[in-house]
Amino acid sequence: MSAIAPVSVSPEPAGGRSFLLERVQPALSGLMDGSLSTLAPIFAVVLATHRPLTAFFTGAATALGAGVSMAFSEGLSDTGDLTGRGSPVLRGAITGSGTFAGGILHTLPFLIPGYGAAVGAAIAVVATELLVLAWLRHKFFQTGFARSFLAITVGGAIIAALSAALGAAAGS
Repeated sequence: MSAIAPVSVSPEPAGGRSFLLERVQPALSGLMDGSLSTLAPIFAVVLATHRPLTAFFTGAATALGAGVSMAFSEGLSDTGDLTGRGSPVLRGAITGSGTFAGGILHTLPFLIPGYGAAVGAAIAVVATELLVLAWLRHKFFQTGFARSFLAITVGGAIIAALSAALGAAAGS
């Protein structure tokens, strides 16, 4: 069984499939990438330094860099002519914005000056992000909520373990 459920192509109102391919999929791809890929540098830095503001700047730089990278990557991946995925510029902008949003959300708690409070708030934001991502996959791609949550959480757990190990190693 595939890890990613196929999109159901049932009769839809005009533009339904187009909306899914041109708007929802790039946005969800960006949100997932931003939410997961930025975890490692942010948490590795805060665990190594115990300085929330340093983690904030690391997270902001990572979210910005990842957003620009994903925007170009998606925008240059295809013209949309063969795949029917619409304007590459619009898809790139949506994906890049989603990536930035996903990365910056769990970066903002590191504006809290206290180490424990900042880490606790960031963990709560990450947990909320995982729930929202699972719900979005469930709603738009007809995957089971529990299956989506498990898949996203496993990815997040792997990244968290790697960042914790790197942060601990750097802080030693």
